[in-house]
Amino acid sequence: MKRESRRMKRMARSHKRKTPGMNLTSLMDVFTILVFFLLTNTSSNEALEPPKVITLPDSVVESKPRETVTLMVTDEEILVESRSVIATAEVIDSEGTIIQAIREAMIAEMDKAITVAAAEVKEGAEDTGEEEAQPEPPEVNILADRTIPFSLLKKVMSSCTDAGYTRVSLAVIQKASQG
Repeated sequence: MKRESRRMKRMARSHKRKTPGMNLTSLMDVFTILVFFLLTNTSSNEALEPPKVITLPDSVVESKPRETVTLMVTDEEILVESRSVIATAEVIDSEGTIIQAIREAMIAEMDKAITVAAAEVKEGAEDTGEEEAQPEPPEVNILADRTIPFSLLKKVMSSCTDAGYTRVSLAVIQKASQG
């Protein structure tokens, strides 16, 4: 009888040692992939990053802005592609509707606008299979603080259209659609 009891104890001990633990390798792989996915997709959530000095108005527009020439209107100055062009106070005090400093800066950026428009036309033609497509007119996105008076924006937009930019877009913050 002693033999059987020793044998039973040995079997019980070896059975306890072989209890498998949780295998966390596949779980860690899934979490690693999830973290990588979240990091890569959260960095590109907006087409235009508004600067801290500008508070954009809200809108329920569905489409995102395209890559174009960017003009910013702040309380202190007007910037074309992050380069200061003229003080906002000078534009407000001016009599004419076309501001020459803005017009000249926009003409200097015309090459970028035409290159971007041509790339979009080429991409659209490849998607539809067409060989020749009409180039889009140059476009400008205006980022203006919500407190900027419309008379100032009117002068800025007039200067842009006089420089040859026929498509003018005002940047806004997208809100959830109501419906």
